[in-house]
Amino acid sequence: MRNLDTFSNPYGDGKVIDSCGLFGMMSLEGRTFPGSDAICAMANMHARGNGLGGGFAAYGIYPDFADCYALHVMFDSAAGRDATEARIADTCEVVHDEAIPTKPTACTGPSPVLRRYFISPKADPRDRCQAARRLRKSSATAAGPDDVIAADDTTTDSAIGSVTDAATVVVDPTAGSRPGVTPCGQRDDEADERIIALVMAINLQIDGAFVLSCGKNMGVFKGVGYPEDIGRFFRLDEYEGYLWTAHGRFPTNTQGWWGGAHPFSILDFTVVHNGEISSYGTNRGFLETQGYRCALHTDTEVVAYAVDLLARRHRLPMWLVAKVLAPPFWSSIDRMDDAERQLCSALRVTYPDLLMNGPFTVIIASGDMMMGLRDRVELRPLVAATSGDMLYLSSEEAPIRLVTPDPDRVWVPRGGEAVIGRVGAKDVVTGTERGPVPKPGSADLGPDCAQQGTGRTQREWMIGAG
Repeated sequence: MRNLDTFSNPYGDGKVIDSCGLFGMMSLEGRTFPGSDAICAMANMHARGNGLGGGFAAYGIYPDFADCYALHVMFDSAAGRDATEARIADTCEVVHDEAIPTKPTACTGPSPVLRRYFISPKADPRDRCQAARRLRKSSATAAGPDDVIAADDTTTDSAIGSVTDAATVVVDPTAGSRPGVTPCGQRDDEADERIIALVMAINLQIDGAFVLSCGKNMGVFKGVGYPEDIGRFFRLDEYEGYLWTAHGRFPTNTQGWWGGAHPFSILDFTVVHNGEISSYGTNRGFLETQGYRCALHTDTEVVAYAVDLLARRHRLPMWLVAKVLAPPFWSSIDRMDDAERQLCSALRVTYPDLLMNGPFTVIIASGDMMMGLRDRVELRPLVAATSGDMLYLSSEEAPIRLVTPDPDRVWVPRGGEAVIGRVGAKDVVTGTERGPVPKPGSADLGPDCAQQGTGRTQREWMIGAG
């Protein structure tokens, strides 16, 4: 028999499928800080990766171009660069472009050509017609930040999301505004779709080019190497951002290459992932009916596209996105009160093909939010902590305590229940059957938090729900 190791495991690594290291940190006040702490945290989890992929997502790093889409692009050939720049010029105004600053190290090895383009889509008369039609629909169904909209109304436009007659959708409250921070619900949908079309065209049609990220006032920096080496390669300690996520990769199903490292990105959404989405085929098939093209053949890619579909296109708040990706079991739904049972049942019936099966933990970020979510049976680790205005999410507790030795609270979220932080939020509210562990002398969790061992609502698992 042919030696399978020559192509299924060419590096001779032990396939430790529960590896990969995740880390995220954000300021709820929108304070910016350098990437050095995120690099330090990932170095602490060095053993969770094998050097075949590391990466970071940083938000708030381009305040001078905050209104532009920032395309981070890697090129393997001059022809790929020429074709990409011609495609960008056809559809967008290029406000500024430059090489991404790097500091080559022996640990990262050869790298592709890396450039960034700050662009704005060119106006299209068709966009104005679509925008006017969307405005008429949204005006007819406008609701306050805490309103509950019944889906058996006439309001089934995708700006709210259709979830069957029996369900209700809670409109996500908008956090306090911050310079350079773009809440998901306050975006130019037509411009976003044009950027997605551009990125898909580059990634699918142009050889020798790949778009790493395309959001506003943010960027993805990733490559082949350990994450601390990638952080030094991209000089991330010289950037200032209010939200950082990071990943150390231990690939088990796909090869290690620069574009295949995490985070995966679409517009402002980024995803870092530990585990395996065994429902990948079903998830991918459904997303491709919605216009997405899964070119990377990796399970993390479908998570990013699913979040974009649910949160941006269908306008679901993130706590409902979590209920779609990791929904309660039917046996749990049967024990809920009427309103919650109807909501969870409707979500499962409406989005059955976006349920993520298999062991996983993800940290999902956008321009104003960071969310941590585990699989429903807790097969992958996640630790959360708060310290002052900071929220931390990590695969392990040690990196958090390395960055902030005396956090206010540390806890282990339950499977399927999201931890969500939002820029501009004033309150930090959470609940867990196992703690949280308060800092000695700190205030209690407040009247809205369920006490240890009691029932909780989804909002009690939200950090800064507003």
